Amino acid sequence: MAYFIILATGATLFVAGKTDVASATDAAQALRPLAGDASALLFAIGLIGSGVLAVPILTGAAAYGVSEAFGWRSGLNRKPTRASQFYVVIIAATLVGMAINFLGINPMTALVWSAVLNGLVAPPLLVLVMLVSNDRAAMGERTNGRLLNVVGWLTTIVMGAAGIGLIVTSILG
Repeated sequence: MAYFIILATGATLFVAGKTDVASATDAAQALRPLAGDASALLFAIGLIGSGVLAVPILTGAAAYGVSEAFGWRSGLNRKPTRASQFYVVIIAATLVGMAINFLGINPMTALVWSAVLNGLVAPPLLVLVMLVSNDRAAMGERTNGRLLNVVGWLTTIVMGAAGIGLIVTSILG
């Protein structure tokens, strides 16, 4: 999905000469040559749709992850009284997301930094996934085959190199 977002952005914003998008208004205005006067409305509908889809998934994923890490009861099928910590994480994550808006944090900058952090955290997590998925004690007969190992380790190496490249170019340039 991220690849197609980058591709669509390059095909619209970059081609239109818009390379410094600092706000949602900038992005909507850059779409004007493609969408005309409806660009702001089209962009607003897209943002609202993305938010409606993303907020429940992201807050739920955070709640499941935190609950697993601490051994708490979790699940949307449980009543809040049976999994209170799980639901507190959902509420807290939603409130943090809302607070970003009221604290004056630029959402475009926040998106960039969250993508950077995800990119830097992914390689160590991929190493763990690859190690576990090849451990017969953990996986039994369902360990990775040769092709999955090649693709998995190659992905891990490329993502690690990209992260190192980002850090090096940020420091040097």
